[in-house]
Amino acid sequence: MNIGDAARASGVTAKMIRHYESIGLVPAPRRTGAGYRLYSEREVRVLQFIHRGRVLGFSLDQIKNLLALWEDKGRASADVRALAQTHIEELDRKIAEMAAMRRTLVSLAASCHGDARSACPILDDLATH
Repeated sequence: MNIGDAARASGVTAKMIRHYESIGLVPAPRRTGAGYRLYSEREVRVLQFIHRGRVLGFSLDQIKNLLALWEDKGRASADVRALAQTHIEELDRKIAEMAAMRRTLVSLAASCHGDARSACPILDDLATH
């Protein structure tokens, strides 16, 4: 498969595939005599793995660790679970932060008259914090 085919099959853009290669997340694929990248089904599966990891919000470092665990048939599933649990805790923190932001914005929006007056509690809050 060429890079366009691999991109369509994996859900990862060609630009991101090249980026993942440049940072060493995936090895450089074989190339044709003309220099075009050629991807095997296995390489596409790795790209699909990365894509799914990104959809679930894993960082590239976390995905690198997950890929290593995926490749290691002697791994302990406890290691995979620990990585997932750490990510869940990070997501819970982010969700709590976003909920607090939302509550603040709801309160500020409710206190804004939203009319032709220039006074605006939203801008006042932004200016004072």
